[in-house]
Amino acid sequence: MTPGKQLRGGRMSSRAPRGSAATRLGGMGTLFHDGERAVQRRAGVERAAAQVGRSILSFVPAEFGAFLSRQPFVVVASQDLPGRVWASLVAGGVGFARALDDRQILLAGMPAPEDPLEGALERPQASIGVLAIEFGTRQRIRLNGAAQRTGDGILLTVAEAFGNCTKYIQRRLPAGQLNGSAAPMHRESAALDARQAALVRRADTFFIASAHPERGADASHRGGRPGFVEVANGGRRLTFPDYSGNRMFQTLGNLTINPRAGLLFLDWETGSTLQLTGQAQIVWDPQALRSRPGAERLVEITVDAVYEHERALPAPWRLIEPYRQNPPITPQGGEQHGTGMATRPIW
Repeated sequence: MTPGKQLRGGRMSSRAPRGSAATRLGGMGTLFHDGERAVQRRAGVERAAAQVGRSILSFVPAEFGAFLSRQPFVVVASQDLPGRVWASLVAGGVGFARALDDRQILLAGMPAPEDPLEGALERPQASIGVLAIEFGTRQRIRLNGAAQRTGDGILLTVAEAFGNCTKYIQRRLPAGQLNGSAAPMHRESAALDARQAALVRRADTFFIASAHPERGADASHRGGRPGFVEVANGGRRLTFPDYSGNRMFQTLGNLTINPRAGLLFLDWETGSTLQLTGQAQIVWDPQALRSRPGAERLVEITVDAVYEHERALPAPWRLIEPYRQNPPITPQGGEQHGTGMATRPIW
């Protein structure tokens, strides 16, 4: 969905109710914070961003609530007590996520044991961002606000709600159930090992979390052809292209103010999740972009910690159709801006 578009019987309406535009988190009157405006200005899209930003809502439309209730999992952005930013998977099956009214949503589930989201929810009124994607239809919504743990799960009071377009979403559908009787394993490390790096290199999808000190946390989706995320420096550095998006730059705007970021990769076959937290740097160098078709910028992540959880995703998912306009991948040679992992065109 484009931002602010509402689901209506499977179709979308671009009209938002009068007076529904959100006053962004933190009680600040401006729609975009300094970081978002700085990136918009540098990209030359201030006018387009202002137009799109009018559709950010300060409540949960009924269509968003219905959409949310159909999703078997969501991605949650948060900050742990030391301030690190994480993207977490919260799964519970269809119906576990639902709108209680036009201001509150309930996630009747919790993340995997040892997931940093557990610690983040120890903060009173913890700032989180929720991303829900319907991979079969390529529709998605984002809901940001303040959360608290309850006896029923995670209760989010929504401060802003909006949709995003279908760009770079690969169509997938669940395919059965995962087997396994032993307790799922949890691993922690300071860098990706060879097996984990291979998962990242073949990924066509990941999720990124960012946070602003006053506006709060936000979760977003990134997609491309396998190989669009590069791994270097012994599993301690990742680089990925920033393709054309909604022009509001919530993620890059947050990273401009607070470079801490969280990444989440899913193993769609085994259900394992890979969480990374680290420091982000935005690369605008035209020379670095020349060999990366479709990239308008690059983002480099210096990894601080890696968490892996087995079978966090209850079901395997089958790829139905890649996004047809995913930019091609070209091999990279040498250590350019932290990149250097050779990749091959796969689609």
